[in-house]
Amino acid sequence: MSLQFPEGFLWGGAVAANQLEGAYQEDGKGWSTQDVMPHGVKTPPTEVPTEDNMKLIGIDFYHRYKEDIKLFAEMGFKVFRTSIAWSRIFPKGDELEPNEQGLQFYDDLFDECHKYGIEPLVTISHYETPLHLARAYDGWVNRKLVDFYARYARTIFTRYKDKVKYWLTFNEINSILEFPFMSGGINTPKEKLGKQELYQAIHHEFVASALAVKIGHEINPDFQIGCMVLSMPIYPLTPHPDDVIKTMESDHKNTFFADVHARGYYPGYMKRFFKENGIHIHFEPGDEAILKHTVDFISFSYYMSICETADPDKQIRGEGNLLGGVPNPYLEASDWGWQIDPKGLRYIMNAFNDRYQKPLFVVENGLGAVDRLVTDENGGKTVEDGYRIQYLRDHLVQVAEAIADGVEVLGYTSWGCIDLVSASSAELKKRYGFIYVDRHDDGSGTLERYRKKSFHWYKEVIATNGHSLFK
Repeated sequence: MSLQFPEGFLWGGAVAANQLEGAYQEDGKGWSTQDVMPHGVKTPPTEVPTEDNMKLIGIDFYHRYKEDIKLFAEMGFKVFRTSIAWSRIFPKGDELEPNEQGLQFYDDLFDECHKYGIEPLVTISHYETPLHLARAYDGWVNRKLVDFYARYARTIFTRYKDKVKYWLTFNEINSILEFPFMSGGINTPKEKLGKQELYQAIHHEFVASALAVKIGHEINPDFQIGCMVLSMPIYPLTPHPDDVIKTMESDHKNTFFADVHARGYYPGYMKRFFKENGIHIHFEPGDEAILKHTVDFISFSYYMSICETADPDKQIRGEGNLLGGVPNPYLEASDWGWQIDPKGLRYIMNAFNDRYQKPLFVVENGLGAVDRLVTDENGGKTVEDGYRIQYLRDHLVQVAEAIADGVEVLGYTSWGCIDLVSASSAELKKRYGFIYVDRHDDGSGTLERYRKKSFHWYKEVIATNGHSLFK
């Protein structure tokens, strides 16, 4: 049986507003949590934005988006995943009226996409809560954020109802477990944040997400609204039953988030966890009914898998395993310690399909690496990134395997299709793109764009609807 991708498969790339737009206080934009995170998740936030924060300029996409979308169109993108910066629309987050200049920017951006037949896929909240909501309300710990988010979602759904069909409510919503400030705008330091407050904040996000699905479908019944989770297959380190049970319990921490979004209620295993940890989730009247507004599809990021063991002597945390787990002795790792496991992508896609029977969308996958700009045979500049081509090819073949397994997949957007500032480390040297941007961690660079070798490779993948992968 030959592997293939379905007709109409949405090929493209993914970015986040805070990692590439820059223009951090232009046209009425307020400060977001990202504007005070100059070193990613590694250090506490600063009081005000500081010059060492690469995201304040990003790659200046705010002023160069026409040039960049033209390059995406040259590759043949069918879809472009980006996010709306919440603080461009509501600078503080709790205003009654939106900022018209912020709304106009995204009107222009989406119009530019449509000019080339590119479908926008829009994340409503991607790691950038308005800073005022974090500091004045403690982010999602406060129930009031549900109303602020609903107002924001209603505003952009109404404004872009004829320009955007595909929406995601929260980026990698389960990452709040590890990064409460970046993911949930929670100002309380992680070490002082109790499980009760954390899981109540998660409940507020669930309610807000389901409310967005309800509001969106009322505004435009054709909207396709998905959740977005950080997916990570977890394997037992050994076949010992204790390792298998530990793996199941660890896996539940992540499946919980997709379960509530896709099924509309809290699973039994979490009720046990809450009971054993003295957690009492406060449901407002009507919350149970709101949660039943389940998502149309499951979207996810995929970068790595991890192992789990119940043996305390073997619990060595992997350098790049951001969400815990122990390294897999059978896998190699990227320069940042992220273990490379293409077959894990097919595995997790089958697991999601078996569990939810909803369409899937691979909205993040890619290799962060140090790229070197060189002169090509025509005297131009490029990056010989065969390592990226190999990584993406290996993963896309596994997407095709999952499709052959019967999994319904809407599309694939590789992460950081143009170089941008890393979320976890706030570096630019950790590059993912098909397009090299001449900007460096010391702030130097011309911001010029150059096509990498992978640019031409991905162009052929899209042009042949994936057939070139199997040559």
